[in-house]
Amino acid sequence: MTRAIITVVGKDTVGIIAKVCTYLADSQINILDISQTIVQDFFNMMMIVDMSRCNTAFEQVSADLNAIGKDMGVQVKCQLEDIFDKMHRI
Repeated sequence: MTRAIITVVGKDTVGIIAKVCTYLADSQINILDISQTIVQDFFNMMMIVDMSRCNTAFEQVSADLNAIGKDMGVQVKCQLEDIFDKMHRI
């Protein structure tokens, strides 16, 4: 299984979850776990996803999600789980 961590942070707007999840579904990326909070007007979401059925290169998925975030005025980051774990171990 190829797992990745997707984070979304920014000012809350209508459709953030819908746009990100629609892209994931269209790309055959399965959401394994999701957590979201809204503190006042600020949105924060973290997802663990399975990319093993996705036919798109990871770099392209990351770039696409980044572009979706820019269109909505939020920051979307996608990292492979191994890299995420190593970065947060230090």
